Amino acid sequence: MLARLLARPSAASVLDGALAHAAALLGSEAKGYAVLGRGAAPVVAVHGYPRTLAGTTLEGPWVTAGGRPQLLQGRDLYAANPPEALARLEAAGARQAPLTFVVPLTDHGRTLGALVLDCPAGTSLSPAAQSAVTAWAASVAPLVAVMESRREWRQTARQIASAVVEAVESLEFDALGHGEAVADLAVRLGEAAGLSPREREELWYAALLHDLGKIHGEPGHAQMGANFLHSVSHFAEAQRAIRHHHERWDGQGEPDGLSGEEIPLYARLLAVANASAHADGNLAAVQAQAGTVLDPQLVELLASLPPAPAGAEA
Repeated sequence: MLARLLARPSAASVLDGALAHAAALLGSEAKGYAVLGRGAAPVVAVHGYPRTLAGTTLEGPWVTAGGRPQLLQGRDLYAANPPEALARLEAAGARQAPLTFVVPLTDHGRTLGALVLDCPAGTSLSPAAQSAVTAWAASVAPLVAVMESRREWRQTARQIASAVVEAVESLEFDALGHGEAVADLAVRLGEAAGLSPREREELWYAALLHDLGKIHGEPGHAQMGANFLHSVSHFAEAQRAIRHHHERWDGQGEPDGLSGEEIPLYARLLAVANASAHADGNLAAVQAQAGTVLDPQLVELLASLPPAPAGAEA
């Protein structure tokens, strides 16, 4: 079971599998959810309840559990929550349960979240079943900690990259925010084109950093920018995207005069997003470059994108 969890790409997906296994260990018709965080925490995994419960931020018994499992019977566990959270619990049928087993997820004394398992009336949880779930949670917690550390490092790396780009863009007032705008649009295009989350992550860095070479001046900046990533082996495609984002579909671009699908996909996606940003989102101006400067199919894909949701992140 742990091997299957290791193949999952995030803490939320790990907890989804861990929660289902914990419910099975109880040997009853258990339902439940997992929260990730300390204090008021979001529901990130659901078992047995409607998945609409996911995303709800709750304050529950894990806040005061002190890292110890708790078996709670006939108690209102959610009185401290705001009305909107209570309404979502009611809608999911999770407002009150006859018996609730709360198992904190802890790693080296740090509380990461909790598994919350609700059992139907008449259920009697044996000490053996409680111990099995507690031991299972202890096995899963270090994996969740690793996943959360990766997420935190990913966020930190993005913030550092954004700060570097902002510093370069600040040398040219009109360019402020350009890298972020291109990166956000490139990722939306990449998702529509079928790129995986890992591929979209690399595309985001390529788009954010595509003008970084301008710190050495405009001529040859694409090649210079690509050189910044030459030692980052897992960003090889991002490096190629930066190097070739000034190629043209008709072969009249630079640095290598590539044409059509000879141009790397990431570079073609970046070119379309870059053109749109330079045109301030004027679709007609981008469409005028289709088939000469830009990949016509990707320009069509751009035209089909729904408006970006407010505050959306890549």
